[in-house]
Amino acid sequence: MSTVLVAGTCDTKGAELHYARDCLNAVGVAARIVDLGTGQAEREPADIDAATVAAYHPDGTSILTIDDRGKAVAAMALAFERYVQDQSDIAGILGLGGSGGTALVTPAMRRLPVGLPKVMVSTVASGNVAPYVGPSDICMMYSVTDVAGLNRISRVVIGNAAHALAGMVQHPIPDATGTKPALGLTMFGVTTPCITQLTDKLSADYDCLVFHATGTGGQSMEKLVESGALAGVLDISTTEVCDLLMGGVMSAGESRLDAIAHTGVPYVGACGALDMVNFGARDTVPDKYRDRLLYEHNAQVTLMRTTVDENRRMGEWIAAKLNACNGPVRFLLPEGGVSAIDAPGQPFYDPQADAALFDAIETNVQSTADRRVIRVPHHINDPGFVDAALDAFADVMPATPV
Repeated sequence: MSTVLVAGTCDTKGAELHYARDCLNAVGVAARIVDLGTGQAEREPADIDAATVAAYHPDGTSILTIDDRGKAVAAMALAFERYVQDQSDIAGILGLGGSGGTALVTPAMRRLPVGLPKVMVSTVASGNVAPYVGPSDICMMYSVTDVAGLNRISRVVIGNAAHALAGMVQHPIPDATGTKPALGLTMFGVTTPCITQLTDKLSADYDCLVFHATGTGGQSMEKLVESGALAGVLDISTTEVCDLLMGGVMSAGESRLDAIAHTGVPYVGACGALDMVNFGARDTVPDKYRDRLLYEHNAQVTLMRTTVDENRRMGEWIAAKLNACNGPVRFLLPEGGVSAIDAPGQPFYDPQADAALFDAIETNVQSTADRRVIRVPHHINDPGFVDAALDAFADVMPATPV
């Protein structure tokens, strides 16, 4: 029978872990405590002891004798990742901890499929949780008080977390997609008209999953690609590359596009929003960029227009990634402009910068029968570009997608 894992360090959070397990059991959810503690202090008993988890590390249970706390936490986090990947009966995970406990539990949560319930009660949940959540669907709940004993606050917070997870486990969401294959599409605000037209035309035959290209959005899409959940990808908005190479705040990391190469998933890409690097409020723009062409999207988002040299650099980076793809690839170059504000009369209109991008991609991509770069004489949001993207998509997709 599938069970919920209640994960944390029994040497410091034993009472809280037992309380959470009891809350789950009381509402009919089977749960097991997993001890991730690496200290030598006496501890509350666990259903799955630390040695069992540690054995999944390449160095085995010797990691339990590491003196350095940071190294010990990192080693046990890796062991727990490998442990959960080897289990076939996990119904969900409830984690409890401070910064160390959160770093222990959440990497394993990120390894589990999207949709499997994951709740982390953490002292750091009211701050920047991106390093812990990443591209996964982890529910972070702020503990309010420290996870350091049971009191009138912690009992309520931990009990609510347990009952929330119980509700997720006991009431799974029915699959509403039927037999339609799923597609991944990337969208940014300035490419929304293009994606809206694409989804309107494709939704009768495909379950269209649109990802906001904010860094985590690209990571989330590629996580689903790696897991085999997407039949194809329309990666229209590759803007996260700008932030990676120029130091913006919405980078998806150096591994962007690697899942496309690893899996060979049918892929149509484009230059959507490669005209802009994203920063926060205007006073957060790095000093070295203060004299550049800046556009305040809103009070919290400032955009910087990419230059000819930066576009050339991005084109070379994208080409190298595309050359690693052995599956069917089409990459489209919208000659009329790459975003809503890269058009005649708009603030980021710069045909020379766009031309440098297009030329770098076209020159450096090693064209084959399966890998082609296609120039499109339309703006990215024009119906003509949408038609070209649909033609390219039909070209790469199998006749009967699965």
